[in-house]
Amino acid sequence: MITKRNFDPLKVWGYIKGPLSLTLVWSLICWAGYTYGGLKSLALPFQTTALLGSALAIFVAFRNNSAYGRWWEARQILGGIVNASRVLTRLVITFADSHAHQENYVAEKSQTFKKEMVHLLISWVHAMRFQLRDQDQYVELQRYLNDDEFQRMMASSNKPNILAMLMGQKIYQAMSNGTLAGFGSFQLEGQLLALVNLQGSAERIKNTPLPRQYDYFTRVFVLLFALILPPGLLSLFSTGATLQPLWIIVPLSLIIAGVFVVMERTGAANEDPFENKVTDIPLTALCNTIERDVLEMLGEPELNRPAKMVPENGYLL
Repeated sequence: MITKRNFDPLKVWGYIKGPLSLTLVWSLICWAGYTYGGLKSLALPFQTTALLGSALAIFVAFRNNSAYGRWWEARQILGGIVNASRVLTRLVITFADSHAHQENYVAEKSQTFKKEMVHLLISWVHAMRFQLRDQDQYVELQRYLNDDEFQRMMASSNKPNILAMLMGQKIYQAMSNGTLAGFGSFQLEGQLLALVNLQGSAERIKNTPLPRQYDYFTRVFVLLFALILPPGLLSLFSTGATLQPLWIIVPLSLIIAGVFVVMERTGAANEDPFENKVTDIPLTALCNTIERDVLEMLGEPELNRPAKMVPENGYLL
């Protein structure tokens, strides 16, 4: 996620250099051909250019709104995971300690259950991040999983799903050995269900791209507009009261086409929020927040928690 207010022009140019380079070359050809080559037929009625530009603005705006809607929905899903993780951890700790006043309470079993559940939750969060971003970094989870849990996770195709199942098994094991009461286990299952539902929503966005026709035709129409813009400006600035030096069509073509190209590229950058790009939602930072918060709730000291992630050079990953 980009957190800084101003962009590096060189990085922006990297996104738009293809269409604008074509616009620059074509506008120079149109200006030189019209001015020095006598190719008066290069000039097209400006009304045609204006009409296409108006229609294109609506089309690009629709595509950008759709892309931002996907980005914002992904951010809401991750916000829901942050909240559900905190609630699940709170319930695990509260219900595991709720029998402390009873004679059959075993502090060691309660502490083990709390620690195992929180560690599985942290592993689930990071495993979902790796899966959404197509990253093979699951070895990092060994510090939170025992050998059997890690091997079961690695043998599965949907690793977060297996970790969620292991959490469910821990809940009912705790109920059977008296660490949890029936009501507590039902409450925990409800929060586990919420997490799995949110995982499914994130997978839906990941696996269902914005309809390709929106992307394809937006790029085609922006390129078409960039090609007819210089001939339209030639007609506008070579006749009537708007008579101006014809070289002005070159910078104007770059500026006007650049606006549409930047708008198109902005939509393209936002439509896939789980691709580990600087324009994505800050998935790593959100997972870091969850890990820090639930470990703090478990009672782990600051030294045993990962450092809080902060933006670097205006970017939060």
